[in-house]
Amino acid sequence: MLVNNKSLKGMKSETTSHEMLTASNNYEQEASKPIDKIQRRLAQNREAARKSRLRKKAYVQQLENSRLKLIQLEQELQRARQQGLYMGGVLEGSHIGFSGTVNSGIAAFEMEYGRWVDVQHRQICELRTALNVHISDIELRILVESGIGHYFELFRMKSTVAKADVFYVISGVWKTSAERFFSWIGGFRPSELLKVLVPQLDPLTEQQILEVCNLKQSCQQAEDALSQGMEKLQETVSSTVAGGPVDEVSYIPQVATAMEKLEALVSFVNQADHLRQETLQQMSRILTTRQAARGLLALGEYFHRLRALSTLWATRPPEPSLP
Repeated sequence: MLVNNKSLKGMKSETTSHEMLTASNNYEQEASKPIDKIQRRLAQNREAARKSRLRKKAYVQQLENSRLKLIQLEQELQRARQQGLYMGGVLEGSHIGFSGTVNSGIAAFEMEYGRWVDVQHRQICELRTALNVHISDIELRILVESGIGHYFELFRMKSTVAKADVFYVISGVWKTSAERFFSWIGGFRPSELLKVLVPQLDPLTEQQILEVCNLKQSCQQAEDALSQGMEKLQETVSSTVAGGPVDEVSYIPQVATAMEKLEALVSFVNQADHLRQETLQQMSRILTTRQAARGLLALGEYFHRLRALSTLWATRPPEPSLP
């Protein structure tokens, strides 16, 4: 037994020595590997991690884009339901065309315009509060200039989207139904708006009344000139499209010529908005700061009431059917 125990201890000692020698050899082999291989492996790991982060970021961005597009389409469908614009399953006047494509310029404008309306509503509330608490003219002037600048921002937005689809701007489908009823070349008619605002500005001095009357007259003359230009363009485009023998298979030449003539529509939209901008600037010059604030308040409230009228009209209860 004593011999066997000694033999067993010797075997264990040899095994332990062998394991220690193997571990030492492995360590030496690992340590003997070239440094550049280790660095290359680390670089590959970092590159794999970077690509993984990029894929994740792209996936998240794709989800966000899909969410925004879905929201936009839902808003378009809701607007169509309210305004009754369905035509054979396609939204008439929408940025969703007959081909099923979405005009990105129009989609971006509608999102910007939604934010524009929200800001205008907040400005109306600020003006109403400022006039009630009688803040200083300096503070009130800041609000007035901000309100006027907000309309200028809308004109800039319309100029951009007109390049994407000028028919969309002129048709006014981005407005509510009641606003479209009073629309003129994609917006309000300045002379008509003066009729709405002037009663809210009393008392006016004799000099102010004279200047407002002159402004109104110049607005009407400019509006008549633009309206006549639009009518002339409509006649020209109509005759161009209808030109040529009707038995010809190809009508591309007539349509191509009409397309070239329609490029003038963008200029008409910009000129109409320029007239609106000039009218706002002239009224701001004619009026006192407090009168200008009251005018902007009346203007914003007027559009707000038109939008409310459109909502009430769209949600009115159906007429009872006859027995």
